[in-house]
Amino acid sequence: MNKAAVCAGTFDPITLGHLDVIERALRIFPRIVVGVATNPGKNPLFSLEERIGLVRASTAHIKGIEVDSFDGLLVDFAISKNIQVIVRGLRAFSDFEYEFQMALTNRKLKPQIETVFLMPKQDYSYVSSSNVREVAELGGDTSIFVPQSVQQALDAKLTRRQTQ
Repeated sequence: MNKAAVCAGTFDPITLGHLDVIERALRIFPRIVVGVATNPGKNPLFSLEERIGLVRASTAHIKGIEVDSFDGLLVDFAISKNIQVIVRGLRAFSDFEYEFQMALTNRKLKPQIETVFLMPKQDYSYVSSSNVREVAELGGDTSIFVPQSVQQALDAKLTRRQTQ
């Protein structure tokens, strides 16, 4: 196994909070694989290809990042990448219970995989993709929550939806 970690999520869309956690993880690991989950059950606003493109555009300035998609178990994705560490962001205490259960489940499935929790900068501790989507869909300004390329994609996506 190599000294890398997986940061995974649906990233619908990627937020400044996600980027903060990814950059924090790079302080510990020289390489981060950002795994974009297919997760069709969540009914994403952006297609998988769009989400991958937005993650790549948002991380293009960061060295040590690889972006890939996966479906199935995160631990299987990590093993397929020869990685034994999963990094998860914890925004608030409410995230902890779910993330703790997932970490224990992952440990039971693949004991060689460790989960590391990182907290984003306080400015992003309340930002979630679902909140960003809701604000955008209701006509609010999301530019303080997402990179500019994501803001443009949100504007374009929602403008197209309104004209259909």
